Amino acid sequence: MTAMTTGNPSRADANRRRILDVALAELLRDPDASMDQIARAAGVVRRTVYGHFPSREALISTLVDEAVQALTDADTTVREGVTDPAEAVARSVLAIWAIADRYRLLIALAQRTVTVQGIRERLAPLRANKVRLLQQGLDEGAFSSPLPAQALAYVHEQMLFAVMEAVNDGLVTAQEAGRSATVTVLTAAGVPASLATALVARVSA
Repeated sequence: MTAMTTGNPSRADANRRRILDVALAELLRDPDASMDQIARAAGVVRRTVYGHFPSREALISTLVDEAVQALTDADTTVREGVTDPAEAVARSVLAIWAIADRYRLLIALAQRTVTVQGIRERLAPLRANKVRLLQQGLDEGAFSSPLPAQALAYVHEQMLFAVMEAVNDGLVTAQEAGRSATVTVLTAAGVPASLATALVARVSA
């Protein structure tokens, strides 16, 4: 095991990527994993980890940024070419959940480390896309809510966090949570439960 060599950028980049990948796996396995544990699992010395990330909080913050970018990319990809707002929301939530499930323990960590406000700030671009989609649905009559689109987007966001916590607490399995969360989000936007269930089943098929 050797420390980071500052004169070799490619090696430093490879070390950084490996540390991030191993840290994600270790934190999902053990939310209290220390920097020492992560270093050992990555096969590097502690100094190498701290050379890239000055603190555990900085490491977690980087992982959260990557998770949010992955969520945003998935949302954009699955909604491309979809004109029906209800179907677009269903596809978006299912795609986001597939990634959010992988990161659900990390997000729970971030709520303590980065703060909920930090999470909200990072999710702003994704939320803006959701607001536009919800507004379209409200304008077209596909959705019905006493809340404006901006507030409804916050409700949807918090519902997904709540379902993640329910999975973490063993109240619902990760496998069934995605579809259930999607139906719940659609019904919160005023889509009848029977229609929401049928739509999610069709999109998931």
